[in-house]
Amino acid sequence: MKGSARENHSSLKDKIKDYYQQKGKAQLKSLLINHNYVISLILLLILGRIASDNFLSFNSLMALMRSSAIIGIIALGMTLVIISGNIDLSVGSLMALVAANTAIVFNGTHNVFITLLFALAFGAFLGFVNGVFIGKAKVAAFIVTLATMAAYRSLTIQQGEGGPVLIDGDAFMETYRKVGYSSFLNVPYVVWIFVIITILIIILMTKTKFGRYVYAVGSNEKAARLSGINVDRIKIYIFSITGLLTGLASFIYVSRFGSVDTATAGKSFELDAIAAVAIGGTSMAGGKGFIQGTFFGIIVLYSINAVLTAFKVPSFVNDLIKGILILGAVLLQKVLNERKSGSANGNIFKNIFSRFTKKA
Repeated sequence: MKGSARENHSSLKDKIKDYYQQKGKAQLKSLLINHNYVISLILLLILGRIASDNFLSFNSLMALMRSSAIIGIIALGMTLVIISGNIDLSVGSLMALVAANTAIVFNGTHNVFITLLFALAFGAFLGFVNGVFIGKAKVAAFIVTLATMAAYRSLTIQQGEGGPVLIDGDAFMETYRKVGYSSFLNVPYVVWIFVIITILIIILMTKTKFGRYVYAVGSNEKAARLSGINVDRIKIYIFSITGLLTGLASFIYVSRFGSVDTATAGKSFELDAIAAVAIGGTSMAGGKGFIQGTFFGIIVLYSINAVLTAFKVPSFVNDLIKGILILGAVLLQKVLNERKSGSANGNIFKNIFSRFTKKA
């Protein structure tokens, strides 16, 4: 009897051990799938190190973070928009318009604080305009932001009369330029701003009622309305916050470059922001996503640029690779979501293949 009891105890112990091993493997697998951008980043850093001995130096990594911060801040706003089931194509033109006027305000005041307040307020107002058309007038976000993308760019070019908007040199060098080029504890101010804003948006999305509403609107807008959520107001808030963050990015942009080329400033920024959100694991269908994913997504995107530069790949190939990355990230998310939901059509590649081989 004692021998049998000992065998049963040993068998139970093995089962518990197997259970935790399987659970550990499943959790590890889930972690790697949900945070695949971290693996991508590690691989890119290894490739960069192979291409250049200085790639992983502290200064190089800080330069990478600093160059990615402006679009990174815009991408944080874009994440809210996409989680809510919308899209914003106007952020590049919006940034250019705010930056041009920010430079003009600084020329008139020589005061960095007033310039910052103006950039934030003007960016939030332009985002608010987008939000009103989308929330109150019920026009699709794609159409509204496509229209304002063209309108904001046109106003920017008119602002500079077809040329760049320049900034007063002496006052700029003494004050405003320090925002883009100075550092604290050897970490550039710009990087500190990017990290702090990321943390604040994570708190906004995970610890507040507003964050839960944004996910609810993106998951099922009709159900959100029926449950009492003011969906129109939430959309206006989302686009206003995105405008506010883009205004902050404009303020940093002017401090980094000291002038605004009205024809090219902010061009393709919407593509980079959407790519960062997609790489970071946010669902393009809305309702799912993480801010920290976008934070790493933009670093992955700029690491790709840096690695391609290190391997001397022509710059015109970059946009092609970004397009492939967006498509690949969206396909990966679709496959993972179908597997999680247990859909019978779990293999998207089989579906595509069968569609092309289906007899007429």
